Amino acid sequence: MTAETIATNTFSQTTEDLLNYEWHTLAEQQVVQTLASHSQAGLSDEEATIRHQQMGANQLSSKAAKSPWLKFLEQFNQPLLYILLTAGVVTLLLQDWIDAIVIFGVTLINVTIGYIQESKAEGAIAALSKAVTTEATVIRDGQKTRMPSTELVVGDLVVLASGDKVPADLRLLTVRGLQVDESALTGESVPVEKATPALAVETPLAERNNMAYAGSFVTFGQAQGIVIAIADSTETGRISQLIESSTNLKTPLTRNIDKFSKTLLYVILGLAGLTFAVGLGQGESWINVFKAAVALIVSAIPEGLPAIVTVTLAIGVSRMARRNAIIRKLPAVETLGSTTVICSDKTGTLTENQMTVQKIYAGGQHYTVSGIGYAPDGEILMNQQPVDFSANEHIAVWESLEAGLLCNDSRIEWRNGQWKLVGTPTEGALITAANKAGLTQENIEQELPRIDTIPFESEFQYMATLHELDAKRKLNVIYLKGSVEAILQRCDYILDPQGQQAALHPAAVEREVADMAKQGLRVLAFARKEVAAKQSLERHEIDGGLVFLGLQGIIDPPREEAIAAVKACQSAGIQVKMITGDHALTAAAIAREMGICSAEEQVFTGKQLTQMDEKKFAQAAEQGMVFARVAPEQKLRLVKALQLKGEIVAMTGDGVNDAPALKQADIGVAMGLAGAEVAKESADMLLTDDNFASIEAAVEEGRGVYRNLRKAIAFLLPINIGESMTILIAILLATVLPILPIQILWLNMVSSVGLIAPLAFEPKSRRVMQQPPRNPREKLLSGGLVKRILAISLFNWLVIFGVFQWILQTTGNEVLARTMAINSLVASEVFYLLSISQFLPSLIAKIQGKGTSVAYAPAIGIVAVMSLQVLFSQWNLMNQVFNTTPLTSIQALICLAIGLPIVFIALILQHFDPLN
Repeated sequence: MTAETIATNTFSQTTEDLLNYEWHTLAEQQVVQTLASHSQAGLSDEEATIRHQQMGANQLSSKAAKSPWLKFLEQFNQPLLYILLTAGVVTLLLQDWIDAIVIFGVTLINVTIGYIQESKAEGAIAALSKAVTTEATVIRDGQKTRMPSTELVVGDLVVLASGDKVPADLRLLTVRGLQVDESALTGESVPVEKATPALAVETPLAERNNMAYAGSFVTFGQAQGIVIAIADSTETGRISQLIESSTNLKTPLTRNIDKFSKTLLYVILGLAGLTFAVGLGQGESWINVFKAAVALIVSAIPEGLPAIVTVTLAIGVSRMARRNAIIRKLPAVETLGSTTVICSDKTGTLTENQMTVQKIYAGGQHYTVSGIGYAPDGEILMNQQPVDFSANEHIAVWESLEAGLLCNDSRIEWRNGQWKLVGTPTEGALITAANKAGLTQENIEQELPRIDTIPFESEFQYMATLHELDAKRKLNVIYLKGSVEAILQRCDYILDPQGQQAALHPAAVEREVADMAKQGLRVLAFARKEVAAKQSLERHEIDGGLVFLGLQGIIDPPREEAIAAVKACQSAGIQVKMITGDHALTAAAIAREMGICSAEEQVFTGKQLTQMDEKKFAQAAEQGMVFARVAPEQKLRLVKALQLKGEIVAMTGDGVNDAPALKQADIGVAMGLAGAEVAKESADMLLTDDNFASIEAAVEEGRGVYRNLRKAIAFLLPINIGESMTILIAILLATVLPILPIQILWLNMVSSVGLIAPLAFEPKSRRVMQQPPRNPREKLLSGGLVKRILAISLFNWLVIFGVFQWILQTTGNEVLARTMAINSLVASEVFYLLSISQFLPSLIAKIQGKGTSVAYAPAIGIVAVMSLQVLFSQWNLMNQVFNTTPLTSIQALICLAIGLPIVFIALILQHFDPLN
């Protein structure tokens, strides 16, 4: 090879220029000329070095993670914490040390909780970069060399062979039987057969068979291709940009909490301002007025809310982990419980991701094959009865299975306790089907040893093998497998059930093919021909005179447990939509079998979606149940369209192509076993068993979590409102404060949290999956919940203010009055907890023999809080810190009796706003 024939430094294209080319539409030589390369010698080392300096390394850019300190400081960026911090600083300046320390301590606890909740640094882009980093065989200066894929440049000539990972986006120049697994990128469930001719501009990504994309795998054959895109310019790189640009939406819970916090902020500031103005107007000193305002602020801020949200979600995480669902971000627990739509990928999510022969047509007879996957568990059935191959009535189907086993380059091996495929999924299905009939590769290859092979090429649509049939008679046999069109046109005869040759009627075979195709089956045809003994196989020998053996219909079957899970989700009011890169016919067949869709009008293709305007696209997103042959951008667009309709969207998937939609969705669910690393990093939840059925369990747990959170809010807010009303009315009436700021903090952070925490452990209701999803537009504080909170708040205010005034008027002892007011409020809280928790109902059911377990958590919380309350009132150290005084037994019983009426109020409220 002379220097003149090797590409020299005449390349002046920029990255932006290269992105404008539709490479799949250009002829091979046009691509080479455009990239100033050479179809045989590739680039020179000198030119490659220059391009590497111009365009950089072939690796995806990653986003720098925030430092731990920055993430910690960002937790202070909350309006309610601003108020607490300001109050703490001023209290410190007033030298009220104990109150200031307690306020700062509460703030630090809240910040620490927020920091723990912070999800780990974004790893999706780094995972993508790792996914495409590999070694590549490159031709430079006419010589083959191995190098890291990061050193590839545009214009490099890359050699691909079976087992290789494609290192960059390539326009293929030469192909020999190349098949590439692009399932992670396009969702195509079977390897794609590649060719070299130019294609039309509108050819979708999944059908550009003259291209090979970064991150995909070569399962069979060889090829050479020229690099047309590297790093972020590849299709995988474009997905990484989609991941980075897609909105990281907040969950319904955090949206409602944020909205509630902002509203509460304005209310607190308004009331504090009113308190300050009224106090000054009454002639009080500004220091006393400020302390009163601080008391109001502290009483109004629900310090326990972040803690109870964290605890409740954490308990949900633990329960879901036991049911094979790992939560990466805590709020996702609640989000899944409020999901209205699940958009599921097909391959490997709803299906086994193991191609399986289900139907066989041979000798004019129909057979079914039981069992799924690559395990040889199953039988060949006719009329639902096992086939007896010892009889002479099923020779044609035996020959068909034998052909699938011999005309085959794959293997199935027993490794690590399971059957593993080495080769292509389609060939694996043929091997398994033959195994179920008792045929094995080892035995059949000894009987009919292979002599020669014509590998599959997309131009001819078949594979052929030559075998020694009878050495004494000097006979060989040729087996063919391939597309129905390619095989039928070469056949003159058909094998009848007894193995005799008969006249072939192509129309009858084509009707069978059409019937199988309607069921979503991929159909392969098989034929044979006996020839004189020889050592090589030529194509002209199989142009005619073959005997048609039969058809095998193959599909990636749905998981049995996934079918049940889909039905359970639908009964719970959740729509399940299939979004896949696979063929529309196959996707629709699987969807019908799973009960996802029932009409053709519910099936849309990526090509149809491309031609729709925004209005029609939104209608299709809402009405469609199956979306086939969709590109990554369309998956993302579908999720966004559903969200704009007000849906809470869960997206499941396992491939690189699913990552942007997983990140955009309200909750992304990735497959933990078969999922690509980038899909896992982009998701909020991982399924450790790759079982769609685990999603139903997660929905159940999520709904239970939301109910427990609602209980916690119904318990917590009445305490804060009751305290705030007490402070505000005391200021307006110009009386002494019935409760001090430090005492309020004790109530809010010890008693309240201690009693709320057990609600996080409440078991889920049996009716939780028999009700529709919560309305996404429903406010956190619904009408019924607001009425409940106001009613309980009024009772709490009457308890605090009433008991304080009563004891103050009768004894004149402010410290005793405050101590009894606080203990009466705690007693009210205890009885209210018993009224809304499942402790008493579960205990009664257990005693009556109707239940299996008792919800002991509330009882434990009550014992713990009552013990702390005894220390609060009776221990001298606590008396000094919190300005309290010991109570007599009679005084303690009075406090308990005052709290008891809340039980009857709670029973009345339960009819209007049930919490269980």
